[in-house]
Amino acid sequence: MASILVTGGSGLIGSYLCNLLKSKGHQVSILSRNKTSEPTIFYWDINKNYIDSEAITSAEYIIHLAGAGIADKRWTKARKKVLIDSRVKSTNLLFNKVKELNPNLKGFISASGIGYYGAITSQNIYSETDKPGNDFLSKICILWEKAILKFNSLNIRTVVIRTGVVFSKEGGALEKISKPIKLGFGAALGNGEQYIPWITTEDLCNIYLEAIDNKYIKGIYNAVSPEHITNKTLTLTIAKKFKKHLWLPNVPSFILKIMLGELAIILLEGSRVSSKKIRSTGFKFKSPTLKDALNNLNH
Repeated sequence: MASILVTGGSGLIGSYLCNLLKSKGHQVSILSRNKTSEPTIFYWDINKNYIDSEAITSAEYIIHLAGAGIADKRWTKARKKVLIDSRVKSTNLLFNKVKELNPNLKGFISASGIGYYGAITSQNIYSETDKPGNDFLSKICILWEKAILKFNSLNIRTVVIRTGVVFSKEGGALEKISKPIKLGFGAALGNGEQYIPWITTEDLCNIYLEAIDNKYIKGIYNAVSPEHITNKTLTLTIAKKFKKHLWLPNVPSFILKIMLGELAIILLEGSRVSSKKIRSTGFKFKSPTLKDALNNLNH
């Protein structure tokens, strides 16, 4: 069993992942911005370029999930800087400390996003070898992955998990989408034809677990379910699950743009993203279809 350091370990995905890793017998510690006497919680401050040295020296693997929430606030100039810095500066800090204190780390496994391909609605199916888009989401991921892939220069096995929209039973995107539908006020967004590359928390965390256990997994992998669904299909399927009728017209794009500004693009655009590469490793999804996900998440 391995000693694993997790950043972002108290978040929705991180807390689930930490519990999963512990259930498999791994020793898990996390980095926190809050000082505590808890022996498995180490302090770090990316603005002061500080990490508790023991967090790095004791780790055999690092799983890097930390990053400010993309959809939490409007994308002001200041917020955009926070979104980039929370990912890039934190990764650079980890790299410098690993290089200094633990260059024999067995693996560095980091989140990234399918936003790498750009927020574009198209019939293309994007794979890991495709070029990035040219919008703000792409910019975040390009800079983030550039920092992540520096770990290859230390001959450390490096894995990038480009993550889609995460569906969880504890909250997050699916709860936000389901709530108005349950209340009888659900509607597709924009034209409803935009794709939503999605994955359940369980499947996502199992990919991280596989990345720890399988030494042949290295490089970049899309973490999305095999099924391609549009916003309209998602809305209709959830409504059917809860025996609700969709009677409202689609929410117009301009309304979302007024409410959310540039951030609205993440709701109004979306492409199909391939999971073929991760499945080629032998990984099997517990929820390969939306119907499976809704049943497994008890929504």
